[in-house]
Amino acid sequence: MSATVAAILKKVGIAIASNKKARQKIGILILSILIGLLMPIAAMLAVFSGHIEFTDDMIQEVLDNLDEDEMDKIQDVQDTLDAIEEAMSDADMHSRYEEAQVLYMFGLYEYQDEDDFVDRLVGCFEEDQTDYELIDEVNDEFDCDLDPVEYLRIITGIRSTTINSYGFMNPETKNNADLVYWAWEAYNDGWGYVWGTYGLILTQDSFESLCEIYPNNVENHHDFIQENWVGRRTADCAGLIKGYLWFNPETHQIEYGSNGFTDLDADSLYNNSTVNGTIDTIPETPGLGVWHEGHVGIYIGNGYVIQASGTEAGVIKTQLEGSTFTNWFEIPGITYLGEEEEEPEETPETTEGTTVETSETTVETTAETTETTIETSAETIVSEETEENTDG
Repeated sequence: MSATVAAILKKVGIAIASNKKARQKIGILILSILIGLLMPIAAMLAVFSGHIEFTDDMIQEVLDNLDEDEMDKIQDVQDTLDAIEEAMSDADMHSRYEEAQVLYMFGLYEYQDEDDFVDRLVGCFEEDQTDYELIDEVNDEFDCDLDPVEYLRIITGIRSTTINSYGFMNPETKNNADLVYWAWEAYNDGWGYVWGTYGLILTQDSFESLCEIYPNNVENHHDFIQENWVGRRTADCAGLIKGYLWFNPETHQIEYGSNGFTDLDADSLYNNSTVNGTIDTIPETPGLGVWHEGHVGIYIGNGYVIQASGTEAGVIKTQLEGSTFTNWFEIPGITYLGEEEEEPEETPETTEGTTVETSETTVETTAETTETTIETSAETIVSEETEENTDG
């Protein structure tokens, strides 16, 4: 089986593990009906109980038990997945191709032999549509009755484990525009907050290790984290920034300590900045850091901040006005696009003894337009005053 199907199966495994209500139905559909997989009973029970992900060895064990007809069926699935990705790219919607693949695998598999199946599926996608509107389009086009709630459960689990860098302006550099896109992706995908993390998927093993290392900040929130964040991407406040700095766009992996950026906490990020000022002097430059003692966030422009706020909040979007942030700063390791295009006539000194450019730099990102309408508990919590963020 090709790498694409293997990758999809891994994501399905994570989605199953992070959505208790969907485990049995989704698992049986994918593992039994769709491609006839015969997993060992112990492994299947472990997936349904949320304590295991699909591994390469497990996938290989499944493949070893497939007959020729089942392998042909998997090849048909692979060919359709490839065709969907290509068609979504041609329609300038490559960033959403996985959503189309999920719809095919979870609800439209039986329609794949109909005329123009892929083109009809891609035609259901429109810019700025909600997930509910998408399912309505699919149901109308294929005369089916997909449940939008079930789709949301599945796609939310997959979104929370996938890093989509397709919208990066310049993946070859670490810049403020792509940092803002990164922050929007983390917010839209519902990343959680766990102390000491920086964007990796929180596995059961890593969670248990963090409980031992940070008994006050992780173990004390054991039940909430187990129920809400295991199986999803998580970060603490500084980790939301460090994850971007350590992200390799070629491998799509977050590689700890890479790109010449060392591990810094919230206060060290601010203290190592060379351009900063009090919050009342913040320029309209998306991608700046905003800071108060022990906590940091990302200014995304237009008066808003995205931050990993606390265990029960996760990654949220809040207004800068009225917040407790006291200072702004240029984040070490980030290139600020457009800074040298215009030189201001004067560069007034701030109370911090640094200079602030008076020309405004507007960075447009495509990420802002991808904000989803999925309601999560993290989005309903707007206060940044949590016990955890006193140290970021």
